[in-house]
Amino acid sequence: MAKTLSRRDFLKLGAVAAGGLAVGKFIPPQVAQAARLAGHLNAAGDGYIPSMCEMCVWRCGLLAKVRNGRVVKLDGNPEHPHSRGNLCTRGQAGLMNTYDPDRVLTPLIRVGARGEGLFRKASWDEALDLTASHMLSIKQNYGPEAMVFSSTHNLSQVQFENLLYAFGSPNYGTQRSLCFNSMITAFLMTYGIEEPERNYDNVEFILLVGRNLMEAISTSETSQLSQALDRGAKLVYLDPRYTKTASKSAEWIPIRPGTDSAFLLAMIHVIVMNELADCDFVRQYVVGCDDIQEAMRSYTPAWAEQKTGVPAATIERVAREYAAAKHNALAHPGWRTSNFVNSFQTERALATLNALSGNVLTAGGCLSADVSSESAGLGAPPQPPYPRISALRLDGTPWKYPLVPLKLGVFQELRDAILTGEPYQAHGWFISRQNPILALPDRQKTLQAFAKMDFIATVDIILNDTAWYSDVVLPEASYLERYDPLLVLGGKAFIRQPVIEPQGEAKSALWIYKQLGERLGLSDYFQYADEEDYIRQQIAPLGTTLEALKFKGYAEMPSEEGEKEIVFNTPSGKIEIYSETLAKAGFSPWPTWEEPPAPPAGQFYLLTGKVAQATQFGTQNNQLLHKYSDEPRLWMNKDTAKSMGLVNGDWVEVTSAVGKVHIPLYATKAIRPDCVYMTPGYGHLSKGLTTAFGIGASDSVLHVTYTDPISGGQALSQTFVSVKKVPGSTPAPLPKPLYSGE
Repeated sequence: MAKTLSRRDFLKLGAVAAGGLAVGKFIPPQVAQAARLAGHLNAAGDGYIPSMCEMCVWRCGLLAKVRNGRVVKLDGNPEHPHSRGNLCTRGQAGLMNTYDPDRVLTPLIRVGARGEGLFRKASWDEALDLTASHMLSIKQNYGPEAMVFSSTHNLSQVQFENLLYAFGSPNYGTQRSLCFNSMITAFLMTYGIEEPERNYDNVEFILLVGRNLMEAISTSETSQLSQALDRGAKLVYLDPRYTKTASKSAEWIPIRPGTDSAFLLAMIHVIVMNELADCDFVRQYVVGCDDIQEAMRSYTPAWAEQKTGVPAATIERVAREYAAAKHNALAHPGWRTSNFVNSFQTERALATLNALSGNVLTAGGCLSADVSSESAGLGAPPQPPYPRISALRLDGTPWKYPLVPLKLGVFQELRDAILTGEPYQAHGWFISRQNPILALPDRQKTLQAFAKMDFIATVDIILNDTAWYSDVVLPEASYLERYDPLLVLGGKAFIRQPVIEPQGEAKSALWIYKQLGERLGLSDYFQYADEEDYIRQQIAPLGTTLEALKFKGYAEMPSEEGEKEIVFNTPSGKIEIYSETLAKAGFSPWPTWEEPPAPPAGQFYLLTGKVAQATQFGTQNNQLLHKYSDEPRLWMNKDTAKSMGLVNGDWVEVTSAVGKVHIPLYATKAIRPDCVYMTPGYGHLSKGLTTAFGIGASDSVLHVTYTDPISGGQALSQTFVSVKKVPGSTPAPLPKPLYSGE
């Protein structure tokens, strides 16, 4: 009988080549027949199997402990640069996504009214045939542009996009305008880089603007930040709310919402007017250094104090401390930066601060170019060119939003175009791994858009709110049950592979898209026999085998020889703190102040943000995470609540211009008096989510749709709400304290 190794034994084998291993030294997945024949499995099929997490987009490497064909534990893979041997709370709870009793394990076809939740089981052939026939009918009657495709970023997205472009539709909805459009667009305008990679090795000063890294966990970066703080790096944190990141900072600045750019512009003023920048770097690599003093002259700390509520002396001191750290200073680019219509200017100011410190792409600097691709250096199945698309995109990219990258788009504008029927009417929607009903602002608008569709199909593992309103639900295998395309990271190609057999009739996205593509007459775009053949075509240039790849969990990529030259992919080839591209588009070429709206008397800014126990809108039904999550409540400043006659646990009615919810109150000192806060991802409509249904309230019901004209980002914090006690309600039981001393 083959010997079963412990996790400790497996970790010792990480650097050993697959070909040199003896029988029994590693246990590959039960689904791998070749591994069975090689004797790598014991009789029960127990062992540790390398794969990748999908509880968020960070995609950490994992080791799945399998016993009797069932996953019993998930740990971080030390060979993977994102996990480094660790998994966060969500990652460790990922096995409950696979074993969720609410999993959809067979195709479903709607038989009742939309939103009624009445479905019947169907075979894959029937569900795929029905989906293809509706899509082809829409294409024939209205053109391919009448089909909308939308998906959240994931490893199989390359084949989702393959289906979209081969079908011939320009209408691609991603979640990115609800997340990081302003950051991506600003850094593209400034550096020609979508998102610079952060380096904490030598960091001495860190400025975080609303980036709650201790709760919105990116495992490796959160760990690096923690280690930097342990070494003595100073963290200054701007946020209207006292988060767990604020509790770890040397200085928490509860800034007025929407005024971050004023704080940053005043920092730039202090640095350039006092010539505190890294002058040698700036002269060599930056466009605009000759005129920046004049451009920033009016943004004094005293001016910023009036905008932000932060004392001018504090702003001056923070600016000088930041400048003193030079290329060991990091002004973090942020992540979910969809806050106000001026968030693009906030991001431009952050990009400028980093340029002035000389930390960009320099040896030991805190920012570097992330030029890696999820497919760079890999092979791919052959395919013909895509058909030419002449129809306008419904979301206004680029005809209305010329600076928004096509792959980002403006999701909320796409939804609104469905409602208006301009510039033309959409009739069908194909959705994968996405929940627009819960994610998009103004949920009532999204429901109205769904009502206008002739046909809606959703690919997911559970019956989320969007699937609940769909005509066909196609059940995807969970990330522990399937292959996805490889991920290139840190000079290695990592594999997500099945560690157990798929449950029920669930299938991988690679299989679903291929089967649907063939029914749509697009088989030439899906030239792979199955998932393993797809990956074999990917690794063909690497000189390795699928068996070796599955064994180690990764394959080495060809090494790049020589030193990398500093290259900025901008029109000038330099960092553009002055952007001629912006000027030609009719926008300020400099980072500039744009006054945000403020709530009228008696109303509050509505803030949202992440917690460590949930990922956006997709994990609230996870029973393990639910068990360790507090019931969502509306945060309100304790003194404000007292002045309104409200106490902890009171049920309150929260009302915006577009919606109304009821939610228990959490009165706390940990938020500004002019703000309230809701955790997103709750208030589900789908009764198919038996754990999450009836829990909390949806912030999407309240959010008003506002779009930044430059980046296309949704201004989530620009929604203002009123709050009052629900008459006759009984206070909800209090949760355990979130912060000591409250």
